[in-house]
Parts: sequence; structure tokens; C-alpha cells
Amino acid sequence: MTFKRTLLIAAASALALGGLSACSTSFKADVARFQQLPPAQGQSFTVQPADQRLAGSLEFQHYADLVAQRLTDQGYTRATDPAAAQLVVQLDYDVDRGTQRIRSTGFGRDPFFYDPFFYPGYYRGWRGRYMMGWNDPFLWGPGYNDIESYLVYQSRLNMRINRAADGEPLFEGTARAQSVSNKLTYLVPNLIDALFTGFPGRNGEEIKVTVAPEPRK
Repeated sequence: MTFKRTLLIAAASALALGGLSACSTSFKADVARFQQLPPAQGQSFTVQPADQRLAGSLEFQHYADLVAQRLTDQGYTRATDPAAAQLVVQLDYDVDRGTQRIRSTGFGRDPFFYDPFFYPGYYRGWRGRYMMGWNDPFLWGPGYNDIESYLVYQSRLNMRINRAADGEPLFEGTARAQSVSNKLTYLVPNLIDALFTGFPGRNGEEIKVTVAPEPRK
């Protein structure tokens, strides 16, 4: 059975909307988790990249430290010797190249839909104006029907926890989000926050998590 719920948590990062908004915006993520973890009793763990090309990466080590702190808070112990760890945590993350979206910033009729008074005579770039009929700028004034384009990025974080002795999977979790930012230094910490909300969760659980931005000073 799949469970669905919505949660709100606080985080120490904020999203710069790159011109779409001057205010901080909450980070929203979809989280799915499957788990059969035994109760935390100080089991030792090590964090490794799912992609071994990231082994030794300072960037990956930063994110691994964030995950390790979350697991330590849950009652697990980070192994001083990775080879002796009881649990192996594998971490993977990425962001795509973005999908272009277009929106109107004016107050007039949307030229992408039928308008009996609209004649598509002129169109000037991404911040253009439609300049015929009822869209005449001399009638409605400048900026009447401006539009702009922007990119929306899909980001993802996967985390698996296996028992080191036999490789038995104990936890599989994924956090996904859409954002106008493609910066991993912003996205990955927020995805980690989302994934660890209510950790480890119920088996087969799907939740929507809103990570609130840091309060403005």
C-alpha cells in the first residue's frame, strides 16, 4: 500500500529565483521511500557515492557529511574504518539541463489561445508585444502583453542503505523537485532535508515535503 501525506520543515537555504521573484521561495519535493531498517541502535555506517567516479570528490564529501550528520541524529554511528561498517549508504544525485517555459507578464488576452480580435502580425523576441487589433500598444500602453521565457530544472537524490555483511537492501529513498535553480549546492542539501523528513518513514510511502526558506534577516 502507498501512503501519501504533506509535511512542512525548516531548512537553512533559500532559492534565488533569477529574476522571476525577488523573494525567497519554499522548496517543494516529492519523496518516495521503501524500507525495512531495524531500529537504530548505534549501527556503524559509511557513505559512498553510487557513481565511483565521484570517489574522492570534495563536493561529494560535503554532501556525504550532511547525510552522515542526519543518520547520526537518528542514532547511527559513522564508522571510523569504512571497511568495518555494518551499513553501506550509497548516494546519487543529479539535475537535468532544464525545460523552457513561457509565461505572460501583461494583463491582456493570451495570444496562444483563440482571440477573435487578435491578428498575429508582429512578434518581437521573448519580451515582445503583439501589435495588431486590440493588442495595439497605442491603445493599451507599453508592456500590455509582454511575455518571458525561463528554465525549469528537474533534480533528484537517491539514497540506498545496504547491510554490509550480505548486501541486503534495507532502505531505498528518492527525493525529486522542480526548481528554477540548477545549482547542486542549493538543491542537494534541500533534497537531503526532504528525504530525511520523518525518516525512515513507512514502507511504500510517498510524501510531498515543503522546505521553508531561511528567514530573511
